[in-house]
Amino acid sequence: MKNENVKPAEGKLGIMVVGCGAVATTFMTGVLMARKGLAKPIGSMTQYDKIRVGKGEGKQYLHYGDIVPLAKLSDIVFGTWDPYPQNAYQAAMYAEVLREKDINPVRDELEKIVPMPAAFDHNYAKRIEGDNIMKGATRWQMVENLRKDIRQFKEKNGCARIVVIWAASTEIYVPYDEKWHGSIASLEKAMKDDDRQHVAPSMCYAYAALSEGAPFVMGAPNTTVDIPAMWQMAEKTRMPIAGKDFKTGQTLVKSGFAPIIGTRCLGLDGWFSTNILGNRDGLVLDEPENFHTKEVSKLSTLESILRAEDQPDLYTDYYHKVRINYYPPRNDNKEGWDNIDIFGWMGYPMQIKINFLCRDSILAAPLLLDLTLLCDLAARAGRYGIQRFLSFFLKCPMHDFTKDEQPVNNLFQQYTMLKNAIREMGGYEADEEID
Repeated sequence: MKNENVKPAEGKLGIMVVGCGAVATTFMTGVLMARKGLAKPIGSMTQYDKIRVGKGEGKQYLHYGDIVPLAKLSDIVFGTWDPYPQNAYQAAMYAEVLREKDINPVRDELEKIVPMPAAFDHNYAKRIEGDNIMKGATRWQMVENLRKDIRQFKEKNGCARIVVIWAASTEIYVPYDEKWHGSIASLEKAMKDDDRQHVAPSMCYAYAALSEGAPFVMGAPNTTVDIPAMWQMAEKTRMPIAGKDFKTGQTLVKSGFAPIIGTRCLGLDGWFSTNILGNRDGLVLDEPENFHTKEVSKLSTLESILRAEDQPDLYTDYYHKVRINYYPPRNDNKEGWDNIDIFGWMGYPMQIKINFLCRDSILAAPLLLDLTLLCDLAARAGRYGIQRFLSFFLKCPMHDFTKDEQPVNNLFQQYTMLKNAIREMGGYEADEEID
């Protein structure tokens, strides 16, 4: 069964990545290696996961690409913006995530991926010192330059469609303010007034992408597409948006483990999470203003799963602390520690300890592939605005806070949303039967 309302994935798909650091180059290298048959895209739901469609005797377990028309890896073309001018091969070698033997087979292709000048404001990421930037550009000039970049990249590479995804650093925290962020008109005015306090560079990327008919994915906790002005923009251009912040290590564990506590009706006294990492992301997050943006994102996960209003005896006044520590020796090999203080029968205390020694970019790379392919699919299916079915991949899922909507952070509920969206786009019936 196929849904004939979904347009086929014909022609090349341009994936334009904001940032050409560890995450971006690990993603690009992995895709290029996989399509040569030299590596496997492990961790990617779109490449490995199977979904049940149909019930009873007619049920089948199919890969996503057998249910809906996904772009093929062979049709992907990469572009990027970055404050540092090094090409993707040089950046991948510098990042030291992948071994040289896993980069060299696609060296020629990576060397051709040269970052365009970034729409960058040093005040938003003080630890980044690159000079491959749009020097002296106002916010509106940034938008116009980015739109031109997207158009030229699309034409030069013969792309049928473009998706823009943010894999750059966490910006300093920009609080939502209805005066500047409440409508397209107010955001455009702020951009044209070069209001650098209320308009983050990431907003320029999102606005430019949507203006050029490209879905936009926010992979950091920045205030970007999670404002009414961008929701209106996505509706006006009929483009999908998704965000925010890739759910890779500690928060992935939290969104999967917290439901165990909640489902078992155990109480929570406190959850202490700390991380050490040493890559460029860790360097940027060592700046308190940038860390605050990440902290807001990481804290929100637990509060929407274990809610005092649902179970006052169990989840009133628990203590939740999140810390990130820059530790250069670890580079991209992040370590997350969680100490969880719970209580059970008659209030007796117990503890859980989780120590996740993960590789940040190895966990993030498949998310970039899944999010870009699924956003491209959503656009061809006529789905626009916030793509809630992509919450599974994101740390702080977007939601309409102006209408008191609560984000879904429970990993298993998110997975049901993901599967049902794929089913519906494939012309099958949505259901919640557990496989």
